[in-house]
Amino acid sequence: MLKQRVITAIVLLALLLPALFAASPWPFAVLTLVLIGAAGWEWGRLNQAGGASIAMGVLLALACADALWFGWATRAPAWAWWPVAALWIVGGAFALRGGPAGWPHIPVVLRWVLGLLLLWAAWLAIANARSIGINFILSVFCLVWVADIAAYFGGRAFGRRKLAPTISPGKSWEGVWTGMAGVIVLAFVWRWIDSSQPVDSPSLFSRIDARFGWPGLLAGAVLLAAMSVVGDLFESLVKRSAGAKDSSGLLPGHGGVLDRVDALLPVFPIAMALAST
Repeated sequence: MLKQRVITAIVLLALLLPALFAASPWPFAVLTLVLIGAAGWEWGRLNQAGGASIAMGVLLALACADALWFGWATRAPAWAWWPVAALWIVGGAFALRGGPAGWPHIPVVLRWVLGLLLLWAAWLAIANARSIGINFILSVFCLVWVADIAAYFGGRAFGRRKLAPTISPGKSWEGVWTGMAGVIVLAFVWRWIDSSQPVDSPSLFSRIDARFGWPGLLAGAVLLAAMSVVGDLFESLVKRSAGAKDSSGLLPGHGGVLDRVDALLPVFPIAMALAST
């Protein structure tokens, strides 16, 4: 299993890093389009789409391609991020409150549409983030990674109270707090680095600070760290409802695409909402 994980990680990095650092944002947009199409197929499989799952993945990829063709992948309207952010915040709370038992009670067609819409919006946000600059998109990625790593170690060291035992028994409230603390430190350190070092673009943290000041940066860091947890729990909820351990076996040793991007799905659109003017 470890060997599979390492090989898969190396292959993914060999594909993603050259695309990410290419002079044009198009290679990264196209590569992530393929991955998000695979995630659409996984979403269909987890939500009773059966043989239509492939069609759902293709439809999602075509919707992303249309956005790329019409220029939205580099400059989507700033107002478009706020409805997606609200959907994640309100809808995420509603879904988690219902738990795995409540998810099947949502009409299946609504689940299909909701999933494809959220995946499309996440891809669009990722593509727009790359068009802003490397420093910007890396700051969003690192926010999610730091939240996850800090929560893991904080949960192991201090975890006592279960966060969502019916969804993800290993997560604790203490892990959530340490994850937030890690992101707050990251935000202010990265903001300081931006002001003292040449960068290709302002980071997420610098853009939030420029719009809302340091209180807004503090609140934004906490919100985004919390939403990374919501994304993780939401995907776990859907998998538990479907009786699946992984979203698929597309990434040997890692599960599926959704298993790797779940925390990114709400964070990128909300980050774009906070950073866009």
